Amino acid sequence: MTTDKNESQKKQPSKEDKVMTPMPKNLMVPVILLSLRDWSLHGYKIIQELTRFGFTTIDQGNLYRTLRQLEKDNLVKSEWDTSKGGPAKRIYSITDAGEAYLKTCTDALEQYQSIINRFFTIYMDMFLPPKTTKQQDDEEKK
Repeated sequence: MTTDKNESQKKQPSKEDKVMTPMPKNLMVPVILLSLRDWSLHGYKIIQELTRFGFTTIDQGNLYRTLRQLEKDNLVKSEWDTSKGGPAKRIYSITDAGEAYLKTCTDALEQYQSIINRFFTIYMDMFLPPKTTKQQDDEEKK
């Protein structure tokens, strides 16, 4: 049995050759998982974290449906917190599977960020007038 030389000499894919990782359909999911990475949070705190990330309107019903789906998918787990006065609150935390999915999302977002950065670089070069030497000097002084 012979081995094809080309097959044994295949190189590892470079960053440019990287296959695109599928982007999550709901950008809220990686933000939720990231928010749960270091803390266990209840729904209201997750809403605050989403707002901090720039989500301007958050449908609470949609958030809780998403959290239930993440729990079904074993990406988060929850338990009731009855330690404080008042009604019990469901506290969510990330699972190991959630950590792995967050890594996948991070890879996809990194690839998309690279594409978006290139898009805006080309856009700026095409539609903005070139900077004069004086403008470049002024920017360097800042």
